[in-house]
Order: sequence, then structure tokens, then C-alpha cells
Amino acid sequence: MTKRIAVAGKGGTGKTTLSALLVRYLMENKPGKDILTVDADANANFNEALGVEVEETIGTILEDTKDPKAVPSGMTKDVFIEYRLSRAMIEEDAFDLIVMGNPEGPGCYCYPNDLLKRYLEKLSKNYDFMVIDNEAGLEHLSRRLIPSIDLLIVTSDPTARGIRSAGRVKDIVEKVNLEVAKMGLVINRSRDGEVDSLAGEIEKTGLELLGEVPQDFVVGEYDLDAKPLLKLPDDSKAVQGSQKLFESILI
Repeated sequence: MTKRIAVAGKGGTGKTTLSALLVRYLMENKPGKDILTVDADANANFNEALGVEVEETIGTILEDTKDPKAVPSGMTKDVFIEYRLSRAMIEEDAFDLIVMGNPEGPGCYCYPNDLLKRYLEKLSKNYDFMVIDNEAGLEHLSRRLIPSIDLLIVTSDPTARGIRSAGRVKDIVEKVNLEVAKMGLVINRSRDGEVDSLAGEIEKTGLELLGEVPQDFVVGEYDLDAKPLLKLPDDSKAVQGSQKLFESILI
């Protein structure tokens, strides 16, 4: 059975970094398991953290369906869309990646969206783990394009403003009745004593504190040089902290 893990949070809270660290953890600690990664953030950069190039996104495919001339003669629209979707899959040795891209523009996308939902549901069954990097608004989850979530990790930086934003993500989940089995909070880039000082704000959100990942300047250096985070050294504070975190929540 597929374990579906989604990461969400406002921009700048380190959700893509945490998603990449989760993929790294699964690669190292769950050998032989099939991993599907999904970039569901409109500001797509999960692929850069994973060190892969993207040529086509789901968003561009759905946009193309608005042009009748895009469908080759003799091919039905649904076959054309499924063909394009399969071609958009990026296959690596340790994981596969699919990028959702920007939300659709004006016009009706009901038919291609329904086809996309069925495709993703069928696709996810071929994997042991599904790691989804989301935007704070949970656009693709709220439209039910991605199957139900086993674990939703909401990220925040160690600030009261960030914690409150994480609480709003929880509100979105409850408002649109997302199918989430478990949800909790992870504080990124924390320093000694900061999480304890935010205990009051965390309690107000109603989110369970799953853990924290310490501040690591090596991550910033990798981002600056566009190096994939999967290549972070083993003694990186972020790597060590995330290993401890995932060991505790992925039992």
C-alpha cells in the first residue's frame, strides 16, 4: 500500500528542503522501495533540490488541451492526454518525479482534470512512497487531484508569524475536508531554545509538534550554488536532524 506524505507551508519556510531531505531519507533507509515525488507547488523548484531537469509540466499539458489542433489526427483526446502525461514523467534510478506546474488559466478544465485525477490515482498505486511538495494553499490537494494523504507535514520557520501561517494551512485542510489521516508541524531552521519559546503559539494552532530541523548554513550554500540537496554531506546538521525526525514519525 502506498504511503502518501505531503509537505506544505508558506513560501520560505523550507518545505521544499524538507521534502528533498525526506526523499534522501527514504532512499537511504528504505532500499528497494519505489518513490514517486510530486512537485505540486506553483513556484516549482522541487526538481532543483532533487537535481533533475524538467521539460514539461502537467499545467502545460492541460493548457494544450484547449487547442483542438494540438490533438493529432486519429488520436482521441483522452489518449492524447494520457500519452502526454506519461511523457512528462521524469524517471531516475532512485525515484520518479512529476511536476504539476502553474494552476490553469480561464476556461473549463473539468474533463482533463478528471482524467488527470484518475491517472494520478492509478499511477500512485505503483509506488511504495509518494512525496508531495505543496504550496500553502494546497491547490492540487483541495481539488482532489492527488489521492488522500496519510501524513501532512506543515512547515514553519521559528517565528510567531510562521507558526500562525502554519495554523492557517490546518484551517484550509479542515475547511475543504481533505482526506488527511495525520497532520503535524515541523519547525525548520531552528536554533537552541527557539521552539520552546514558541510553545504558546504552537498550541494555538492545534497542530501536533512532530519535531524540528536545525539551522544549517550548508543548506544555504547548496541553494546558492544550485547544488542538489540530495548531495548534502552526511554530517550536515539538516541531514542529521531530519534523519532523527523521520525515524520518529515514519514508524
